[in-house]
Amino acid sequence: MSNASAGSPVQVDPEVVARPRRRKFTAEYKRKILAEADAVAGTGEIASLLRREGLYSSTLSNWRREREEAVREAFSRKRGPEPQRNPFAAENQKLRRQNERLQEELRKAEIIIDVQKKVATLLGRPLPAMAGEGNS
Repeated sequence: MSNASAGSPVQVDPEVVARPRRRKFTAEYKRKILAEADAVAGTGEIASLLRREGLYSSTLSNWRREREEAVREAFSRKRGPEPQRNPFAAENQKLRRQNERLQEELRKAEIIIDVQKKVATLLGRPLPAMAGEGNS
């Protein structure tokens, strides 16, 4: 009421923000809060820290998980230059798969030809030997 006695009326902004602004925390602030949370002994002290700072326990959990992932990533990183990539590796792999597929088709074709020869022999009409074909 001191404002009213001074003669200046208190003006309240009647506009309601359509969407509240999210709080953004700096890395330094997160580090400070995590250090404080790690330093306290009991659950009640963590709860009072969270109330004092206006944070949720899930926020603290997320920050801890992010910290662990960052540490894990930092220690799993390989040092030194990346190995040189073979520019023909993709084409080489494609040709290997094609070769395996063709070898499988050839194996099936040889089985079919062998069966045809045996059936022709059983029927009394042996197939003529082709050029380049050995005795089998």
